[in-house]
Amino acid sequence: MVTCYIGVGSNLGDRQDNINTAIKKIMMLKATRVRKISRIIETHPQLGPPQGLYLNAVLEIETEFNPYHLLQELQRIESSLGRIRMVKDGPRTIDLDILTYGDLSINEEALCLPHPRILEREFVLGPLREIAPEVVKRLQNKLKKVTKSMRKPPRKRQRHKVR
Repeated sequence: MVTCYIGVGSNLGDRQDNINTAIKKIMMLKATRVRKISRIIETHPQLGPPQGLYLNAVLEIETEFNPYHLLQELQRIESSLGRIRMVKDGPRTIDLDILTYGDLSINEEALCLPHPRILEREFVLGPLREIAPEVVKRLQNKLKKVTKSMRKPPRKRQRHKVR
């Protein structure tokens, strides 16, 4: 089993019910167990067209699914709750994002892990810090190391004399 963190958000319809239903559907996934649920917070949208306030939370789950299968299951749940992807960063009945999948790093068009904007989003960091402060610290340290290594000039290759 791999420990994962899932961001949950809603700003259309009965937001609380959308989140509760999504959590229940995640609990019903085979090979997956919800371990912790943060409190639900209300936040302003950060991007996209004008839209209503969001409710957001973070779940800690354990799963036997590989990250692609987990993504597929979460997208299936989103569809079942009426999620329609028409406008980038637009309003949604439900949004389920894989924030982390163990210590796995993936950078592909279909899936980026950890979530590429996780440290920019207080609506994710607050709930994540509530249930897993060590994960937030680990992600921040990882980002510092990456940023620091990007600032260093590239090492010059030493030329060796040929004899």
